Amino acid sequence: MMKLRHSPTSPFVRKVMMVAIECGLEGSVEAVPTNAWAPDTDLIKDNPLSKVPALVLEDGTALYDSPVIAEYLDTLHDGPRLFPPTGPARWAALRQQALADGLCDAAILRLREGMRPEGEKSPSWIERQRAAMERSLDGMEAEAGSLGDSLTIGTVAILATLGYLDFRYAAEEWRKGRPALAAWFERASDRDSFRRTVPAA
Repeated sequence: MMKLRHSPTSPFVRKVMMVAIECGLEGSVEAVPTNAWAPDTDLIKDNPLSKVPALVLEDGTALYDSPVIAEYLDTLHDGPRLFPPTGPARWAALRQQALADGLCDAAILRLREGMRPEGEKSPSWIERQRAAMERSLDGMEAEAGSLGDSLTIGTVAILATLGYLDFRYAAEEWRKGRPALAAWFERASDRDSFRRTVPAA
């Protein structure tokens, strides 16, 4: 069985778990709880960056990070592919994934900076990440009408990202001023893979 180094609050882990469920592979992946921030973590043997997710295959090979793991899992089933074949649809899906992952990066960097002791926080850094988040959401709103109902790695990544914002930044109401994205999310999140991967506090 494959082992997924796992954190219950990571949006990148959620994306991978959604992919596993959509591909019918959930029973082939064991989630291994991992604290990437622990001084004595053994995660570095599977990912020198000490980040989750990392997927350890049955032969001991480790894959990281989430785009690589998701694409690997998408090769292990016979159903519709989440990664479209070469062509415009593929580049659109990969671009959407990159935008969603970048938004998550900014959200996590902002969160971690806000946890630093007073006097060590950088207000300008926090604002830079907040602005990146807003621009990314506006970009998603601009193309929400083209996201449609078909599932790709791009839409999976966007779902996981917006779910993370609901989890960590609910007070900021990302839906406000973005009616098309909010309407798409309401429809698209009505999936078993989304409901079963809600982050745990």
